[in-house]
Amino acid sequence: MALLNQEEVQSAIENIKGWIYTDSAIHKTITFDSYMDGIQFVNQLAEHAEAINHHPDLTVGWCKVGVTFTSHDQGGVTDQCIAMAKAVDSLL
Repeated sequence: MALLNQEEVQSAIENIKGWIYTDSAIHKTITFDSYMDGIQFVNQLAEHAEAINHHPDLTVGWCKVGVTFTSHDQGGVTDQCIAMAKAVDSLL
């Protein structure tokens, strides 16, 4: 699992709506109709992340969930981070 450079990350997230690249990570904030909808999403994402062993940093707020992916081992964004961003969008 190799690190992607900034150009590769930008190109990869171009087609994934709402994701931004900052501080060696990709991030998206998702708005939900209710707090519990956000919690349901977090639980679904946690199960998927655990299954493939690539876990996001999550921030839960009122009707919003922030999702950040980076490879802590590699120190930046990898293909697995991009794959997980796509998986997040498929859960929505």
